[in-house]
Amino acid sequence: MGTQNNFKKHGVCPPIAVLCSGQGTNLQAVINAIRARRLRARIAVVISDRAAAFALVRAKRADIPTVFVDPKHYASRAACDRRLIAVLQSYQVRLICLAGFMRVLSPVFVRRFRNRILNIHPALLPAFPGAHAIQDALAWGARVSGVTVHLVDEHVDHGPILLQEAVAIRPEETEKRVVTRVHQVEHRLYPKAIQLMLDGRVKLVGRVVRLKAARA
Repeated sequence: MGTQNNFKKHGVCPPIAVLCSGQGTNLQAVINAIRARRLRARIAVVISDRAAAFALVRAKRADIPTVFVDPKHYASRAACDRRLIAVLQSYQVRLICLAGFMRVLSPVFVRRFRNRILNIHPALLPAFPGAHAIQDALAWGARVSGVTVHLVDEHVDHGPILLQEAVAIRPEETEKRVVTRVHQVEHRLYPKAIQLMLDGRVKLVGRVVRLKAARA
């Protein structure tokens, strides 16, 4: 039996949240896609677990509300995530997009927003999960890296895959160059995946994603 996310009833520009820990290049890609009308959404809030994250600067430059949630102020991961949940509920977001968010979300958080959390990962999952995917691929001698956009479940880099695209690793190529080319794919793929979710085109059959045809 399949399950389906349908956000179209919430209007042409449903509110989304973006969670970041660092530079926020994927956040910027989403902002750019919205400005170019390639993505019909509104970023209601950007949340970071790091006060110095440049992603917060990007959001403020775009007049997007920002929230810093300091994990050090909470006794447990679940307690911190309850604060995140409260913030997201206050902004009434329909979709949560992790964009370089380096904290592992608790089962409490995932259950609250089941099938409404997207993550983007710089590898072809299930290969090379974790925080150092490109480094790990190069150290392994892999010939192909890539990008995966997936729904988030209770396990790290594990949820159902929505979109993937391969990036060849060329002989003698530096890590910096591979990272640049992977980012280029990320910045194109993530807005596309977000739009698929917001258009209600994502259907789950078990853990397999089926994409419904676009309406004429």
